Amino acid sequence: MPVAATPVPTHPATPERPPLELWGGVECSVVRLRGGGVDQTRLSGHQDRPGDLDAFAELGIRAIRYPVLWERVAPRGLRDADWRWTDERLGRLRDLGVKPIATLLHHGNGPRGTDLTRPDFPAKFAAYAAAVARRYPWLELYTPINEPLTTARFCALYGFWHPHARDQGVFRRILVNQIQATRLAMAAIRAVNPAAKLVQTEDPGKVHGTPHMARQAEHENQRRWLTFDLLAGRVGRDHPLRSWLAEAGLERDLDELAADPCPPDILGIDHYLTSERFLDERVRRYPGVRPTAEGGERHVDLEAVRVLAEGVDGLETLMEEAWTRYRLPVAATEVHNGSSREEQLRWVKEAWDGARRLRERGVDVRAVTAWALLGSYDWNSLMTRRDGFYESGVFDVRGPRIRPTALAGLLRDLARTGDADHPVFDGPGWWRREDRFHWAPVRSSPYVITRNGWTPPDAAPRRLLIAGGGGTLAEAVARLCMVRGLPHVRLTRAELDLTDAGAVAEVLERMRPWAVVNAAGLARVDEAELCPARAQRDNVRAASILAGACAAAGLPLLGFSTHLVFDGEKRTPYREQDDARPLNGYGRSKREAELAVLDRCPAALMVRSGALFGPWDDRSPAARAIRTVAGGRFFSAACDVTVSPTYLPDLVNVALDLLIDGERGIWHLANGGAVTWAEFARAAVRGAGLNPDRVLGVPAADLGWVARRPAYSVLASARGAGLPSVEHALHRFLAARGPVPHDAAEVCVPEAVSAV
Repeated sequence: MPVAATPVPTHPATPERPPLELWGGVECSVVRLRGGGVDQTRLSGHQDRPGDLDAFAELGIRAIRYPVLWERVAPRGLRDADWRWTDERLGRLRDLGVKPIATLLHHGNGPRGTDLTRPDFPAKFAAYAAAVARRYPWLELYTPINEPLTTARFCALYGFWHPHARDQGVFRRILVNQIQATRLAMAAIRAVNPAAKLVQTEDPGKVHGTPHMARQAEHENQRRWLTFDLLAGRVGRDHPLRSWLAEAGLERDLDELAADPCPPDILGIDHYLTSERFLDERVRRYPGVRPTAEGGERHVDLEAVRVLAEGVDGLETLMEEAWTRYRLPVAATEVHNGSSREEQLRWVKEAWDGARRLRERGVDVRAVTAWALLGSYDWNSLMTRRDGFYESGVFDVRGPRIRPTALAGLLRDLARTGDADHPVFDGPGWWRREDRFHWAPVRSSPYVITRNGWTPPDAAPRRLLIAGGGGTLAEAVARLCMVRGLPHVRLTRAELDLTDAGAVAEVLERMRPWAVVNAAGLARVDEAELCPARAQRDNVRAASILAGACAAAGLPLLGFSTHLVFDGEKRTPYREQDDARPLNGYGRSKREAELAVLDRCPAALMVRSGALFGPWDDRSPAARAIRTVAGGRFFSAACDVTVSPTYLPDLVNVALDLLIDGERGIWHLANGGAVTWAEFARAAVRGAGLNPDRVLGVPAADLGWVARRPAYSVLASARGAGLPSVEHALHRFLAARGPVPHDAAEVCVPEAVSAV
């Protein structure tokens, strides 16, 4: 069996100062929603994959935040508790040498019949905690209730989760109930294991605001510490929020917590890019943002990173504030960024570097936690909807087995050596760039921002080389590299002739890119049929030469292929392992290119997609249909050819993620769904507010195509990558293009289909 790697301490360890550790975490929320609920352990598939634990241990993590959840173990009460799953998982972690940090409630309410608002909740929860301690007396680390303040806010201030309240009194009751439950639970646990330690997590994100909103911002900044203040016995008669809490009939609870505190052994700071907020009473400055009247003053509550001119404080400052306020050990207990891969890497590295700087300043930072090892579902809507929206983490769970992403390599390096490097670190995360603003920047009052984190490298940033710079695909790659903060250079055919082996080798030697994207080639299907020699030269020979040069230089290579390598005989989506039998010259040239590239450069990544459409391509079928109908004409589209159209931004973003992950071989990337060209054109025209009846569905044989197309070329992936649905992609395509211009009929664009 795999054995956990032995980490190398990043600083000399002493009895008073243990080494900085790398921890991990599994997103395990169990949330009651209207009409159902969410169980993240089941959504991620971890419920039925015990082998995940071995993959976690191989990362070199020393401890893991792990579910021992009340709702899951004892849904019908302690007498009928089923410990089998937890027995197996905790036992395996123990064998692997990974310390579990047992989470007993994670944004939940407990089993049916329990409720965060009920006065008997703390005692019932403590009884469950005692049962856990008796069954696992060797467990040392506990987070009885994750993020009590955040849970109370989402349940009772914003109405997101059960009991779906918007009431300050209910909020205060839920918060104090959870703190009482934690205090009683730790007493019950320590009666069994006196050495048990409380790792209390919370998101104490700072609140900023305009001068007019300073009073509300100050209230929320006092409130953000309440989880730790209540546990530490700090909410005495002189606490600024004591009377406010007592108004909810909580005087007795507050006295008990002050007289018999339960201070955390480690303060767990959970921090996200959305955690810090900005309050502004000038609601008209933010069209589309729903105002709130919390505190009595109508205002908007915004992500500070998107509007605050000075930037936000960030995790490093928050951990130092917690240390200064309580003089207790701290840990970063949730470090996750649901973004593109390089931004995820930057976020984890920034947290790790910040922890090391804090330790050098004397702050007792114990660990940094790579959260959501298996990713998470529907957190983009705070789990208020069950859309299946997935954010990958250290592993991607969408394939037949969990797939390590680039984050896994980063964690192994941090665990082994205490440091790591990657070309993406040569640029700052989006939260530190000037293009982060969604609204006109505003300065905060009265807080002064402490700027910590990324500093520019001394040397020139390492770049990504994009070959084929004059085409639509190359333009899309370059645009998205700009959005993602990836330094790059785009070379046109005039600047780099890919059929000249000497020129290719010279450019790679001179520019020394960290990876290469081949976006070159002949993409017009009928032209490839009429000009087979050109298709052979541009699609096969050029790709082969570039692949050989990348292999010789040891460079990762990303290339693109097509759904037209298939013959259309199937009526279920084609997957990577299906035989390629192209019907036309274009498909044959792309299939030959695939084989040549992977023969000369086995580490290359080849991505097949459906026919492309994007906001920057006026030649795509969707754009041509809208333009034609807007001009008062009819648009003809094939009613007997079924495809999976692929949205360029989705394709390029996921392909770049896979490149950064170090993936290789053939991957299928296409937006989910199967439509005929006629159905797709009608959907585009309808979405643009035009008459879909002006799209005529006709047989492909009547369209005058020179090259034969497969009747069915829908793509799906057996390897795990996935793009959003065609409907979702089309909605974003239309939003990006904006309203149809009145003079659309006068726009003159060559109506050739880009068919990569």
